[in-house]
Amino acid sequence: MNIKKTVITLGIVVVLAGGGYAAYDYFAGNHIEVKEVIAANSPEQASTETAVVDASEIDGQWSIQPDSKVYFSVTTSKETVNFEGGTVTGQWMIQAADAGKMSAEGKVDTASLQSGNSQRDGHVKGEEYLNVATFPEATFTVKSFENFPKEWQEGTKASFNMAGTLTVKGISKEVTFTTDALYSDGSFNLEGSTVVTFEDFGMKNPHTVVLDTQNDLTIQLRLILKK
Repeated sequence: MNIKKTVITLGIVVVLAGGGYAAYDYFAGNHIEVKEVIAANSPEQASTETAVVDASEIDGQWSIQPDSKVYFSVTTSKETVNFEGGTVTGQWMIQAADAGKMSAEGKVDTASLQSGNSQRDGHVKGEEYLNVATFPEATFTVKSFENFPKEWQEGTKASFNMAGTLTVKGISKEVTFTTDALYSDGSFNLEGSTVVTFEDFGMKNPHTVVLDTQNDLTIQLRLILKK
């Protein structure tokens, strides 16, 4: 046996195997981290020294800021893959003393969605899935706020629910976002999530020979609002 030739052959196999895994990791792996807009250690209860924010600072019209993001996440047999929507717009009308008078709407430019893999992104934006050429926006219109606080404390996190209509590909579904928000220094930072399925919006589960994909899709809001 030619030992030198055998060693070289094994070396080539190892290199090819490593390259194959790198390619697999690129095409199937996650490359987007979901960013927080509320610090994980933010207090959920105000201290005795924290003053209540004046209603005039809370009530009124707020706009979603350019740094806001919307994510949707798909869990496969490899890992959870995140897609980031970086162009988010919308308006909120807050009347903390009477949540029935409040309104809110957000829009995501679906063409801005990206997962760090251009080939995968092109597939997701194609006719079989989001069809961004025909449906360039996904929208969420809030119909009601549940447990929205009537009083807010500076830097203190509060929780509430937002129920409304999510429209993707021209198909509407009623959903509820479980939400945390924090008011600080003239800004509302908000994180919310809800779960839908591929079938909810006329899409097939993208199972492949290599990967299994769960039917559930998690949609996450990371919004910054200012007057």
